[in-house]
Amino acid sequence: MNRLLDGVAAIGRTLLGTCRLTGRIALFGLDGLSNVVRPPVYGRLCLHAFLDIGYYSLPVVALTAVFTGMVLALQSATGLSRFNAESAVANLVVLSITRELGPVLAGLMVAGRAGAAMAAELGTMRVTDQIDALSTLSTNPMKYLVTPRLLGGLLALPLLVLVADILGVLGGFVIATVKLGFNAEVYLSNTLDFVRTDDVVSGLVKAAVFGFLVALMGSFNGYNSRGGAQGVGAATTNAVVSASVLILAFDYVLTELFFAR
Repeated sequence: MNRLLDGVAAIGRTLLGTCRLTGRIALFGLDGLSNVVRPPVYGRLCLHAFLDIGYYSLPVVALTAVFTGMVLALQSATGLSRFNAESAVANLVVLSITRELGPVLAGLMVAGRAGAAMAAELGTMRVTDQIDALSTLSTNPMKYLVTPRLLGGLLALPLLVLVADILGVLGGFVIATVKLGFNAEVYLSNTLDFVRTDDVVSGLVKAAVFGFLVALMGSFNGYNSRGGAQGVGAATTNAVVSASVLILAFDYVLTELFFAR
């Protein structure tokens, strides 16, 4: 009986801890976004965050998108050939890239690169008391450090995903025409005829949400890190893992909202 009660108590403590942490993250994100409409505006910091998240993540996102499109074309051609439906390869590639693989893979790549960098940078500033020094200088640390990163993630990832969509479809086109023997004009015609505005827009909306989540988890874990170098390492790990899990969870939620009938 005591073991049963201990188990129930442990589950209760876990649930309460999860709710408390969720509330802290939500309030942290709301505080960061609320500073957007309050002066002063740190335009240079916002631009720096945008470039760091978007421009410097472009190579890894571009390579991921190209090879994903190539693999998707190969795999779909192999599977569809069993049903004599090779003509649907173009449709499958463009739908998979724009709706799911483009935003999800771009979000995961940015989480591993930019999210980890945010957590490490803010964590180092926290353990070396630089964040406290900003408060001493009458500068709002949330507005100076967190808000630009949240805006950067919110705005940069949709642009990255737009590039990823184009490169992913291009990768599938190259493999389909060069290796699989598809007619280039027919493949492009099938792609353009099948893709709809809703498919692209849903992917871009997902990308904006994922970018915000990456910046939020990187900033939150770094801003609240404790314990010196070991704490900074733990914050970096937690930022990447939590952002990746949230991206996959919100991907399902957003897909349900957009496409459930």
